[in-house]
Amino acid sequence: MFEKKVSELTADQAAAELEHIAREMAKSDIAYYQQDNPYLTDAEYDSLKRRNAELEARFPQLVRPDSPSKKIGAPLSSGFKKVPHRFPMLSLGDVFSIDEVEDFVLGVKRFLNTAENIVFMAEPKIDGLSFSARYENGLFVQGATRGDGITGEDITENLKTIKELPRHLSGSFPDVLEVRGEVYMKKSDFFALNEKYEAAGKKTFANPRNAAAGSLRQLDPKITAERNLSIFAYTWGEVSQRVWNSQADFFNHLREWGFPTNPLNHLCPDVSEIETNFQHLMEIRASLDYDIDGVVYKVNDIALQERLGFLTRTPRWAVAHKFPAEQAVTTINDIRIQVGRTGALTPVADLEPVNVGGVIVSHATLHNEDEIKRKDIRIGDSVIIQRAGDVIPQVVQVLTDKRPADSKEFVFPDKCPVCGAHAIREEDEAVRRCTGGLTCPAQAKERIIHFVSREGFDIAGLGSSIVEDFYNDGILRSPADIFTLERRNNGDDLFAHLGNSVLHLEQREGWGKKSVENLFKAINAKRTISMPRFIYALGIRQVGAATARLLAKNYGSFAKFMTEMKNKETGPLVAIDGIGESMATDIVEFFQEEHNLNIIDRLLAEVRVEDFIDDSASDSPLSGKTVVFTGTLQNLTRSEAKAAALKLGAKVAGSVSAKTDFVIIGTDAGSKAAKARELGLNILSEEEFSSLIK
Repeated sequence: MFEKKVSELTADQAAAELEHIAREMAKSDIAYYQQDNPYLTDAEYDSLKRRNAELEARFPQLVRPDSPSKKIGAPLSSGFKKVPHRFPMLSLGDVFSIDEVEDFVLGVKRFLNTAENIVFMAEPKIDGLSFSARYENGLFVQGATRGDGITGEDITENLKTIKELPRHLSGSFPDVLEVRGEVYMKKSDFFALNEKYEAAGKKTFANPRNAAAGSLRQLDPKITAERNLSIFAYTWGEVSQRVWNSQADFFNHLREWGFPTNPLNHLCPDVSEIETNFQHLMEIRASLDYDIDGVVYKVNDIALQERLGFLTRTPRWAVAHKFPAEQAVTTINDIRIQVGRTGALTPVADLEPVNVGGVIVSHATLHNEDEIKRKDIRIGDSVIIQRAGDVIPQVVQVLTDKRPADSKEFVFPDKCPVCGAHAIREEDEAVRRCTGGLTCPAQAKERIIHFVSREGFDIAGLGSSIVEDFYNDGILRSPADIFTLERRNNGDDLFAHLGNSVLHLEQREGWGKKSVENLFKAINAKRTISMPRFIYALGIRQVGAATARLLAKNYGSFAKFMTEMKNKETGPLVAIDGIGESMATDIVEFFQEEHNLNIIDRLLAEVRVEDFIDDSASDSPLSGKTVVFTGTLQNLTRSEAKAAALKLGAKVAGSVSAKTDFVIIGTDAGSKAAKARELGLNILSEEEFSSLIK
């Protein structure tokens, strides 16, 4: 991420870096704490934080007033009443290796001037939102978020909706007691919520942490109540009388009062036990029904905690040991074969869901049969998976020492798992393909899903799940059938190959008169389509949005393009800059298939394809530039962003190289962003890109 070591920097260079880090981390804190929508990955944030600490250690005279080392959380949003914390809700220092843990333990011993072992309480670090709950005479009276550590937001009514938070304390308790902990969403509740939102056409959450934070900070507590939030309690703030002498004893009191505590909290008498416990939590992390991103170590003895005291913004007696970024250990529950629209058989691992770099991962690509053989990947294996930016996760390593005794090698099928047709692997190809063509339901379904995708016809209300339902029920069999839906629903136009009966879509579960009307309105709005979108929607192998635009630009009209393709000659295509022999062959062969021509004829009877008009701006700042997008964009879809760049004359590439002119970074950007920084490329945020294209 950084070109030079801190020891190689001049004071001026260090000052510039400190300014950049302060700006980036402040922006990230607002996105994380206020908007519940982080734009930096955990790894990128931690890297900036550590770099800032190293710079300030070497150049103490350059420490800025707005330094991240002086802040906790972010400024409060205006939607909630402010709540001052009587005792600050401080953050913890981070360590990333067992060596750093040993240094922390040695530092504690040095401060206490003792050579004896110190007992630590190891607590799984929950990836949620910190809360404070104040009780007076055993009654819950006020709840607050961490906020900036000094002042939080009043979330009393929202906390009341969480069933696990006691409204009345049990047993014996202090007159004033402030209990602190973490609000989180269980993975099972997270998946159920996203399924519900997806079915309703709403935006889904990226991970349980975002879902929990977004739910807890709703201005309407009724919404919070619908989200099934959970809590773990782990520390205290203000208390009128402390009656516990250790962290372990405090947990006993919490359970007596009615608070849930983490059952994996574990006393560690030495560093060896700390390391063993850390590895154990790494291994079981995927099987837990909640996300953890590390382990917190606290000196167990409260008297020793008080002797150790605090630094500026962190306690001396506690530290957070973070898990390795962008990787996690999980289990392969199954290996299934997906069949794409071109017939390619792709193996996919179904995983025990696990949080990797802030994103819940439940599937990973296994690429092809050679990759499975090379890594000897089997069902039931424990594996290390890795996620890089917006790339689908992949299996990095199989932990063979944890392999089940009855494990068997995976046998890649030589027949399509969907239609049973032969799956052929051509010479010099890594991919095996189904020979069933559009008689294969998987290919036919994927063809329609591709047709209505954002870069294709982009028909609102006709997502992949609805296409699949309509296909399975015989309502859709090809893209052209989309444009006869309204007539068939009204009984005006019936087709024998589709059952020859009136559809009555409004009577289907989850549908109604209004939703059906909206679907037909969306379909009819796309009866005139641009030439690039039409070519892309056909699903020609190797032809993406950029190539489709290139073809449209060179041929001008779809009629001319189709006529030329029927000539079976690849030469004119290869002559176009950006199209090679392999791609040209795939394009020409597509137009030799009778069933493809039939689909096109039926489509042209329903839609009008506009001739291409080159509306790209030759004098725009992106004209002739190569642009790469990475991460998740918040205000534009990836398709919209690409289209905007193409319209301004840019070339959109899928990978970063020295020839890349601009890299636009959204949230969860990974390896592409890192490579762009290494190469010193021009990096733009989504906001900067939006300003540029305006």
